[in-house]
Amino acid sequence: MGERTSSPFRDVPFGDLEITMERRGDGAILVTPVNPLPSYAASMCERLEFWAEQTPDKVFMAERQDGGWRKITYGETLDAVRRLGSALLPFGLSQDRPLAILSGNGIDHMLMAFASMYIGVPHSPISPAYSLISSDYGKLKHIFKLITPGLVFAADGAAFSGALDAVWPAGAPTVYSSIAPKGREALELSTLMAAGKPGPALDNARAAIGPDTIVKFLMTSGSTGGPKAVITTQRMLTSNQEMLRYALTFLKDGPTIIDWLPWNHTFGGNHNVGLVLYNGGSLYIDDGLPTPQKIDATVRNLREIAPTIYFNVPKGYEELVPFLKEERELRERFFSRVQALFFAGAGLSPHVWSALDDLAVETIGARIPILTGLGATETAPFSLSCTPHTSASGRVGVPVPGNRLKLVPVDGKLEARVKGPNVTPGYWREPDKTAASFDEEGYYCFGDAVKFVDEEHPQDGFVFDGRISEDFKLASGTWVSVGPLRARIIARCAPLIRDVVLAAVNRDYLTALVIVDPQECCRLTSDLSNDATLSEIVGHSVVRQAIKAHLDDLARLPGGSSTRVMRAILLDTPPSIDAGEVTDKGSINQRAVLDRRAADVEALYAETPDERILIIERGR
Repeated sequence: MGERTSSPFRDVPFGDLEITMERRGDGAILVTPVNPLPSYAASMCERLEFWAEQTPDKVFMAERQDGGWRKITYGETLDAVRRLGSALLPFGLSQDRPLAILSGNGIDHMLMAFASMYIGVPHSPISPAYSLISSDYGKLKHIFKLITPGLVFAADGAAFSGALDAVWPAGAPTVYSSIAPKGREALELSTLMAAGKPGPALDNARAAIGPDTIVKFLMTSGSTGGPKAVITTQRMLTSNQEMLRYALTFLKDGPTIIDWLPWNHTFGGNHNVGLVLYNGGSLYIDDGLPTPQKIDATVRNLREIAPTIYFNVPKGYEELVPFLKEERELRERFFSRVQALFFAGAGLSPHVWSALDDLAVETIGARIPILTGLGATETAPFSLSCTPHTSASGRVGVPVPGNRLKLVPVDGKLEARVKGPNVTPGYWREPDKTAASFDEEGYYCFGDAVKFVDEEHPQDGFVFDGRISEDFKLASGTWVSVGPLRARIIARCAPLIRDVVLAAVNRDYLTALVIVDPQECCRLTSDLSNDATLSEIVGHSVVRQAIKAHLDDLARLPGGSSTRVMRAILLDTPPSIDAGEVTDKGSINQRAVLDRRAADVEALYAETPDERILIIERGR
């Protein structure tokens, strides 16, 4: 890889992730960090109070407002949290009647969440997609029935009026920041804050908070049924933050991040907000998104804010790279003090990884470590991590101090299971699902498979080897490893497709339902305008030929029937969030897609396929 691999990394301190390995007689492999987990705070409240005392005037959080930045310092945050906490006490909130937050990321969202945390009451940040995209509010209704809120906060009351009408009685307590919700009495946040008078009742509520106090319920989607509420405790958050600052030692200096990742997910809400608060850093809320329509907002923010660590999903880096290539000033600011790039949610394409390396070397003469790992909402989420020297596409690293990894043989693979103080006690009000997610030794079962990078050198870590539940057998009895094959197809067809669903349970050969990227496909030809329908896009001969050519190339690679797609169909309707085909994070539920698109699956296996079907050719 030429200059990239010969160039050094920027000199950044990282922790030692040395491990030991034990093979048990039952076939399980235990992987244990050599170094212990340092002591951690009893609660995140302690960290807010600490920084409010030590650095009261430092910016904790900022968001775009009127062309500039609305900023709030640590001192101002604690003062506002105490006043809001006092005002919330009369509502009688509890873990059985928590605070539900419908809004996206924002300072007011943060203040309400921290105020409930400060009085020992859980909050539940609920994906705005369930309120603003869903047409039947089915998942929102399920969540409200599950957690039984005592109060609801929606920053923009008008935007969430429809969702409130669907799930929340008109007389039930509601708080908003701007524009009151239609047709109901609601309390403005500024009025609520003005009513707060901190006193002994607040101090008593704060004093009762301990490591096992529930901070929040985070929703996570399973393969079937409605979202589950992951119990997230103070211990989970503080221990996980100590794991993070052990592995990423430079965080102790106080990170500056600019971040769009949603707080209703563990990556944005636990990982990123947490590492800023725990280490006394600053978080600038990015109002952009990793899409062609919203990436300009992210770029505008990065022109102003130089992060010390940068987080994104792979698609975000893919959208950002062209701007970094074209704008020298942006490139110089972005790389000026960034100490690591971190991604999660999917694999980072090799060409994007290489481009980031090249740009860093060109700009500062050194590579920036590009890191990822393995975690889940149930692990708060940091559990396994790569190091700068073991990180590569597909790798997930080794367990960090405080976590013990157990690898259990399942259908020819190694399922990853983990135990540590950052692991959830379970799912709220669903003991059966809790029991099903832990083994007899108390290890949380990720449902993910991993394999050694090099079994002779376990310190090199592990590679993601797919979801155990997604794998299936062909009629021949041959197992199909869905995760790795799916990743290979997406990488080969990038950026034309977003995802692929493999079909073939008990069939003779593999087929695929392909979810295209409409914008990227439209760029292939001038015949397609930006407002072309999805049906027009997937029916265009240039788009079909381009995707077929990639699949033909894959079919020519060495491998048997379990690694080669023989037919494919380009889906002409997008995955539905209401039907459970896509989660609020944008990830695809393979089983739901196959169930809902059963007619498409049958068309793929028809003796005489129709014109929609791509017939893949192996050639010579």
